[in-house]
Amino acid sequence: MRAHTKETQESLTPELALEFLKEGNQRFINNIKVNRNLLQQVNETSSNQFPFAAILSCIDSRTSAELIFDQGLGDIFSIRIAGNILNNDILGSMEFACKKVGSKLIVVLGHTNCGAIIGACDDVKLGHLTSLIDKIKPAIESETETKSERNGKNRNFTENVTINNVRLTVEGIRKRSGILSELEKENKIKIVGGIYDVETGKVTFLD
Repeated sequence: MRAHTKETQESLTPELALEFLKEGNQRFINNIKVNRNLLQQVNETSSNQFPFAAILSCIDSRTSAELIFDQGLGDIFSIRIAGNILNNDILGSMEFACKKVGSKLIVVLGHTNCGAIIGACDDVKLGHLTSLIDKIKPAIESETETKSERNGKNRNFTENVTINNVRLTVEGIRKRSGILSELEKENKIKIVGGIYDVETGKVTFLD
């Protein structure tokens, strides 16, 4: 498979870009990979790049977006930070990806058994990690289903918080970036959330 060109990127709709990721994840969980000549893709992308999506995911070693969506060099922008939280630098990266480079899709990808989520649920204090974890606290506060054992050992609670965290991040992108919000209103991009299951390899996209 060849690297994306300006023409192939421009021909994509946000919906088709999302379908590409869904198909790639299906290949991943079936242990089938598209045949790629990575050295050829190095050469093809040496002077420019035309990724069709930007994916915000966790730094977790099990959640490499290129692998779980079966994508090659030059296909996606990969933004990684513990807990897939949002800050101004990440927003700027997304604005660059979509407004300047032409990506058609933003995905906020959380995952099951996330250490940052569990740490936030346990109110962990550890250096600079403390301020990062604080950004997850709104997802904890919005989880009203669990009445007891609201801690990192309660898997149902942490999974609910994980979903809330993704949804709040998606909302935050729309609220905090006029550029991205406008692009989505014009149907030039789509902003979606998803959860990666570390036990099965499957990504479930949220409504």
